[in-house]
Amino acid sequence: MAGFPFSAVVGQDQLRLALFLCAVHPGIGGVLVRGEKGTAKSTVVRALTALLPAVDDAGATRPARLVELPVGATEDRVIGSIDLEKVLRDGERAFQPGLLAAAHQGVLYVDEVNLLHDHLVDVLLDAAAMGRVHVERDGISHSHAAKFVLVGTMNPEEGELRPQLLDRFGLAVDVSASRDVDVRMEVVRRRLDYERDPQAFADRYAPADQELAAEILSARTRLDDVELSNRELRRIASLCASFDVDGMRADLVLARTATAHAAWRGGTEVTEEDVRVAAELTLPHRRRRDPFDEPGLDQQQLDDAMDRADEDARAGEPEPPENPEPESGSGEPEGGEPEDGGPDDGGPDDGGPDDEGPQDDPDGPGGGVRATDRPSAPPSSQFKAKLLEVPGVGEGAPGRRSRSTSSRGRVVRSTTDRGHGLHLTSTVFAAAESQVARGRTAGRLRLAPDDLRGAIREGREGNLIVFVVDASGSMAARDRLSAVTGAVVSLLRDAYQRRDKVAVITVRGREAELVLPPTSSVDIAVRRLQSMRTGGKSPLAEGFLRAREVILRERLRDPQRRALMVALTDGRATGGKDALHRARVAAHLLADASVASIVVDCETGLVRLGLAAELARELRGGCVRLAELSAQQVAGVVRAAA
Repeated sequence: MAGFPFSAVVGQDQLRLALFLCAVHPGIGGVLVRGEKGTAKSTVVRALTALLPAVDDAGATRPARLVELPVGATEDRVIGSIDLEKVLRDGERAFQPGLLAAAHQGVLYVDEVNLLHDHLVDVLLDAAAMGRVHVERDGISHSHAAKFVLVGTMNPEEGELRPQLLDRFGLAVDVSASRDVDVRMEVVRRRLDYERDPQAFADRYAPADQELAAEILSARTRLDDVELSNRELRRIASLCASFDVDGMRADLVLARTATAHAAWRGGTEVTEEDVRVAAELTLPHRRRRDPFDEPGLDQQQLDDAMDRADEDARAGEPEPPENPEPESGSGEPEGGEPEDGGPDDGGPDDGGPDDEGPQDDPDGPGGGVRATDRPSAPPSSQFKAKLLEVPGVGEGAPGRRSRSTSSRGRVVRSTTDRGHGLHLTSTVFAAAESQVARGRTAGRLRLAPDDLRGAIREGREGNLIVFVVDASGSMAARDRLSAVTGAVVSLLRDAYQRRDKVAVITVRGREAELVLPPTSSVDIAVRRLQSMRTGGKSPLAEGFLRAREVILRERLRDPQRRALMVALTDGRATGGKDALHRARVAAHLLADASVASIVVDCETGLVRLGLAAELARELRGGCVRLAELSAQQVAGVVRAAA
């Protein structure tokens, strides 16, 4: 069946342009396409392949290929492995190329790239950056070209890519469905026409597709002749510096994209407009200084940065040679350009004091105040939690937190047991040792059941992290609230990067509230935390029981995902009759349910009761003081509790 024509796609102009530029200059590094379901992401990417120039392959030409990399692919399938058929038939070691070799001079498409296992993402992005694949494994050393247009699509609702991986994509585009009624009608009309007669529909748009293909080929031939002047290069460097991007990759990608855009529009040199267009595609996903920052590029911020870059570009131009006898009419004094005025940031006063208003009574019933109503107590940035690890070895969903055995992880060794799949190399080598005894002199390798070796794969899993946050009156003091919210945001940021599911329970008044059911969208947890209310009693028992309920329910849904409960409290249970005893009993019930836990002791002051540490002992988990919360401290405490 004929594919949907590229020129028949309605709208999505920025996505189309990004794909064109990568087709003109594959060195840009590919495109990450972010968007909600049903926005034609896959349709546009698949249609691009028909527009790419023909490929020279072993003395003949062939159409460029679209190679799809499945989310569940193994590393052997991606980069290649030993050619088992040749080994069995001829007894020779040979290499069988993988998907990266098949994608050479074509398009490598990864749908739902945010769900791809991290080590596979690293492999394919390295190949995209270098243009070659180097394989050193199973006694084989092999290298081959792998230049392709890398395109990844994802739905942000299903989880984000780590910032390190975002940076490896050259361009990023956010797509969404149009809210214009006429545009939506045209989208539906064209899709129905295509489904009714795909070939006739493709024939109708064939001339337009052929014209686009010719423009791509023409732009490729002009690419090397496009001039990037020092003025525009200085503009590019100034833009990247203004947005405070990490490293130099953004500068290189922006320069390549601006050059490709100049070639695409038929120009012979890069202009300011080329740089601006390139910046809109290159910088949005690199300016995110935090995983919870909103993606995108503010146009006013870009305008201001372009103005500053223009000043830098003009300032960097060489001055005309000195002339003792100036030409007539040139009466302007040296360096006499009028200044634009003194510096004026025009921004808000971030450090000005605000009236705090009356403080809550720590022991009173009070209705509480919103954490965001306290501008003088923002979340503290002193915390950097990197590793809260569930003890033992699990078999949960792929992630980056706790150790696990995995059917899709990296092969670390072979075993005579079943393992996760067949370890081909060890099986062949085990059989090779017995060939003489089995009477083989030529032909195929003779295998026996005892030759079979299983593969032991090791990886990391994502966990369920349940935060129990004490929001009672005793925790509501300004400095302590700032520290607690800062610590939780730090831990949530860590959970985001390690692909965990998170849940947040707040404890205040008479009950424990599940403010965020288990979810992979941890940025929602941050927003809920910022609207957290504080004050009143501290029903810790209810918080622990609610955490136990959430964890046991999730075990039924996902038995392989292990849980870790993180409680931030001073241990002063005050909610209800005999509150402290009931909190200890609830903690003991959590421990009996085999839930790993850590208590972050938030108690301050000269007199310390040590109640949080007592609760940690009942939980049979670790305990760390809030002021000591760091990567090393937390990791050590959790491991000690194993």
